[in-house]
Amino acid sequence: MGKVNGKIAMVTGAAMGNGLGIVEILIKEGATVAMVDISDEVFESSKKLENQGYNVMPIIADVSDFTSVKKGVDEIIKEYGRIDILINNAGIIKVMSFMEMTDEIRNLHWNVNINGVWNCSKAVVPYMIKQKYGRIVNMSSVTGTRVVDIGETAYATSKAAIFGFTKALSIEMAPYGICVNALSPGYVDTPMATQIAKTSNPKDPNAAKKGIEAAIPLRRMANIQEIGYAATFLASDEASYITGTELVIDGGSTLPETFGSVGIG
Repeated sequence: MGKVNGKIAMVTGAAMGNGLGIVEILIKEGATVAMVDISDEVFESSKKLENQGYNVMPIIADVSDFTSVKKGVDEIIKEYGRIDILINNAGIIKVMSFMEMTDEIRNLHWNVNINGVWNCSKAVVPYMIKQKYGRIVNMSSVTGTRVVDIGETAYATSKAAIFGFTKALSIEMAPYGICVNALSPGYVDTPMATQIAKTSNPKDPNAAKKGIEAAIPLRRMANIQEIGYAATFLASDEASYITGTELVIDGGSTLPETFGSVGIG
């Protein structure tokens, strides 16, 4: 019997990267998953999982648009009658200095990273309140809450805001048996990490990746399945007394106090 056996889950940004890793572990642990994404790639990703015998439902939705989100949620409710788990994973990053940052790029971070979490929660919470049960996991980050690099003003602000939202929502939802938590990854081997590596070192993105890994005590990035296991734990009844908190999964990358101390020993 899996950790989330028989549960109905909704995962945003599910076509690739962390979202896909979360979907993979949720279904292996017994959940039926609605895979929500703005990209048509969600159909290809869901087809591969269906061919392996898993029960998934692909849905196109723009998390920054409440009407689009509500339409997707209505489809899930029509098909399954409930939503037990919401994983707010969809997010974007554009690495750009503060002085170069346009209002349009800033607002894109707000609309996807913050409003997306707000919209999906707003659409799903009424059903969770009605059934007096729910698990919401919001994808924050160590960026903004603990550390930051140059060029991440918009991204860091949006991810820190997600943790604030998590705490505030958790205390309102507690009387209804709904647990709300945040997952804060460090570097994960995803298309987003590849994008950051290309931006920081366009001539040799591989060197940038190796530099990142060298600064992590475990000497590697996380893989998407490891993010999936962490999210599935928070979404399960094993975490039934955990709410309003942040689970950091960063390979120890936020541990060093002094640059270079990772190399000691």
